Amino acid sequence: MRRRRLFVPIALSLGLLLVGGCALIPSPSATTIPSEMTGEGVALATLELTSEAFGPQEAIPERFTCDGEEISPPLSWSAPPDATRSFVLIVDDPDAPMGTWVHWVLFNVPADARALPENVPAEDQLPDGSLHGNNSWRRSDYGGPCPPSGSSHRYVFKLYALDTQLDLEAGATKKQVLDAIDGHVLAYGELVGTYSR
Repeated sequence: MRRRRLFVPIALSLGLLLVGGCALIPSPSATTIPSEMTGEGVALATLELTSEAFGPQEAIPERFTCDGEEISPPLSWSAPPDATRSFVLIVDDPDAPMGTWVHWVLFNVPADARALPENVPAEDQLPDGSLHGNNSWRRSDYGGPCPPSGSSHRYVFKLYALDTQLDLEAGATKKQVLDAIDGHVLAYGELVGTYSR
């Protein structure tokens, strides 16, 4: 009987500790850049990433989705740090039912670029030297938003300014690109759009 009485307060205490612990531990954010991804001794700067087609947290027009022309939207961004040698752009859907779905991987975008036009060609290498990586469809191009019917998803456009160019071939995966930029990120910006079906 004594053991049972002792067990109840101990279990309650452990439960309170666990609940309190969860409240104290911040949940990871899609916008967080790990500190180890910044260049050594360099503070991470902010890039302002925008689109003429939609604003932050606004709906992405149908023509840029699988229900329309499925062309990439126009993007532009602010000036990066002087030490920037290239950009990486990654677009993914953190709300996909089977885990984050990668829609677009583009790397070695020239350091002097300040925009991407609408309808970037589906080519391994663009005329300016930018390289397409593979998305979750295992294609080297932009894949438009295409959530399941009856759902609304977020699409996070992430832009990284790097102090280097990546020694990767076209068709590299998102993981390979993220591994390669580890320690080389000087600045970061993101734009979140939504799409519902």
